[in-house]
Amino acid sequence: MKKTGKLTFFIVAAFILLFTVSAVTGFDYYFGDNKTTVVKGIDDIRLGIDIQGGVDVTFAPADGYDATDEQLDAATEIIKTRLSSLGINDNELYSEYKSDRIIVRFPWQAGESDFDAQAAVKELGEMAQLTFRKGTDTETDEEGNVIPTGEIVLTGGDIESADYVNRPNKQGEYEWVVTLKFKESGRAAFTAATAELANTDTPISIWMDNTMISAPNVSKAINDTSAEISGHFDNESSKKLADQINSGALPFKMETTSFQTISSTMGKGSLDAILLAAYIAFAFIAVYMIVLYRLPGFVAVVAIVGQIAGTLAAVTGWFGFMPGSTLTIPGIAGIILSVGMGVDANIITGERIKEEIRSGKTLDSAIKVAYKRAFSAILDGNITNVIIAVILMGAFGVPSSFFSKILNKTVFFMFGATTEGVVYSFGFTLLVGVICNFVFGVFAARLMVTSLSKFKAFRSRKLYGGVEK
Repeated sequence: MKKTGKLTFFIVAAFILLFTVSAVTGFDYYFGDNKTTVVKGIDDIRLGIDIQGGVDVTFAPADGYDATDEQLDAATEIIKTRLSSLGINDNELYSEYKSDRIIVRFPWQAGESDFDAQAAVKELGEMAQLTFRKGTDTETDEEGNVIPTGEIVLTGGDIESADYVNRPNKQGEYEWVVTLKFKESGRAAFTAATAELANTDTPISIWMDNTMISAPNVSKAINDTSAEISGHFDNESSKKLADQINSGALPFKMETTSFQTISSTMGKGSLDAILLAAYIAFAFIAVYMIVLYRLPGFVAVVAIVGQIAGTLAAVTGWFGFMPGSTLTIPGIAGIILSVGMGVDANIITGERIKEEIRSGKTLDSAIKVAYKRAFSAILDGNITNVIIAVILMGAFGVPSSFFSKILNKTVFFMFGATTEGVVYSFGFTLLVGVICNFVFGVFAARLMVTSLSKFKAFRSRKLYGGVEK
């Protein structure tokens, strides 16, 4: 408390102001026609399909084929590659093993008006052509597409299966490798190619359509029906490569079992209504806090602005150490709920300050004791929300996400993957909002109130809800 000087309020308030402006407006510049984004703002928020509209499609093996989990993983990898080649990076993709389904959801791109959803879905469901080629040479066609030109050694029809294993190498150290098993039709061609390229700088590249997925060098001629691909693999990367190779040799076709386009009209209307309600609610909250708690109430409003800015910054990807998140209508609800928790935290503190002053303590002592005693109650309430948010993110998130990996191994392993990515957005904004509540609503607010209390003009006990002696 004694270390908090008079200038602390202005420093913290200025930081919150600058942070809020940067989180809202972002910063980018143009060099010719090329736009470079330095800091992302709210215009860079990726809106979910419940707001912006998009496509929700389910694929399944055609003709009632009963696919294995490995085959379904392979089919999922090919759809991932298709999505990436189409420039659709903001998507949700799930494999439902129990019902042999693959669910894909992706929003319209910002400002998009002529996107052919049916053509995109058809292309996603088609199986990619797998080829093994000599070298990595490519050329560009008339439409600007990069296509491989190396001599084809094998196709997907020559591969019986691919797998990934963790086994010791020649040095006795364990490493992840991808194993290949060829059909008899591919053995002779692969033997000839490896004999030609062994100990040269020319690799045998592996392609899914026009996308190169690996390019291993050949260390020796292989005259067998099996081979290994080694390198700097871990469990995840080796599994991914094996799934991609298997996808080129799938014995079934994918068909669309359900397909729907979601209009952005309803989502935009809901978004506008929510934002209008949020603006009105914030105005009432600001007036309420200032009237009821006076100086601490004013500081609380400043802190809440910082909390909202922090949550939006996390959603946009403003922080370099963490990626952004798609914002859905439930995600907005998570922001509103976390703001409510922030208001509640400041109410608890404001009431504590009143009580301590009315009990006869000095102003400095009342502020110090109030924040100390209020913290435990604020912590208890917010920890509950953290647990809820983590569970929601684990249960409803993409299976590869951090919390999903943890919880699916310990809690949700008996359930299949879910398509409710919109709920993940709720958990994300709630978790981030709670963290920002501690940063701005507890620590920053304490610094600002303590700093203002050093000024003679703000020493009146009435400004803190007390009565002058």
